[in-house]
Amino acid sequence: MVAGCANTTADHAPTSVGGLPGDAPARQTAPSAYPAVNNVPPPRSDTLLNSEEQKKLEDELAQARNRATAGAGAEAAAAGKDSASK
Repeated sequence: MVAGCANTTADHAPTSVGGLPGDAPARQTAPSAYPAVNNVPPPRSDTLLNSEEQKKLEDELAQARNRATAGAGAEAAAAGKDSASK
């Protein structure tokens, strides 16, 4: 028996030669929600960022990080004042 054909050939072969037993559940008709291990996804169509776009994105991320840390620092300071005044 050739290994690549084993899954469909076993459906029709007698149990005595390695086929499925009579009480085996039927195969799924719908494909699985997860892809098979050997299914390779198609190549990505996205292009890479050029150096100017990457620099712009890094600057935007740094600004967002600075705003977040400044906001967190202000909240912590306000929380410290509230607890000290009680």
